[in-house]
Amino acid sequence: MTEPSYLAAVRESYDTVAADYAAFVKAPAELDPLSRGMLGSFAEVVRTAGRGPVADLGCGPGKVTAYLAGLGLSVLGVDLSPKMIELARHAYPGLDFAVGSMTAPPVEDGELGGILAYYSVHHTPAELLPVVFAQFTRALAPGGHLMMAGHVGDGEILRPTQAYGGNPVSYASHLLPPDRIATLLGEAGLVVTARLLEEPGEGSRRAAGTFFARKPETPGAPEAPETP
Repeated sequence: MTEPSYLAAVRESYDTVAADYAAFVKAPAELDPLSRGMLGSFAEVVRTAGRGPVADLGCGPGKVTAYLAGLGLSVLGVDLSPKMIELARHAYPGLDFAVGSMTAPPVEDGELGGILAYYSVHHTPAELLPVVFAQFTRALAPGGHLMMAGHVGDGEILRPTQAYGGNPVSYASHLLPPDRIATLLGEAGLVVTARLLEEPGEGSRRAAGTFFARKPETPGAPEAPETP
């Protein structure tokens, strides 16, 4: 498929901020207990299902990719930004990283036992989320699991001009309501098993939502949601 135009702005922006982003963003071991717990739960359900490796889509400098590997997962880090992938490979030379997009992840159909999209989907315009979520479904094996976390809102679009140390950026953040995100995941063929909404708190100006979903064992077969 032709690359969506918004990806150029995301790629250029994250190439620009890569070094400062890597210094600014905390490693998962430094996150709050709830965030660490959700990543641990994701790792556990993927290991238990035993459907295949995991792709960390939008992996940035690889900190979360390395954390998942430390939890016993076989994991590939994928990011749109070549600079981010360069930093990830330098920091974690024993792990696999690739330049790629969520609109066309570099994996085969049904290859993955899990997908993590950790604070990376919100740059996707709302009208293109069905494309991204369809790719999640394509890449997951039957019984595979998705964990997606990111900023949510009432449909507002943020267009910052600077980020991470005052570097110029040109991407946008699309903050959709959690119910809309859950509906789109369902329309893509995934069963939402759990979701958590975190209200803005100390150090955060925006609400965040985390979604767990699973690809059904049989395409099109109804499944009752269950907590991972």
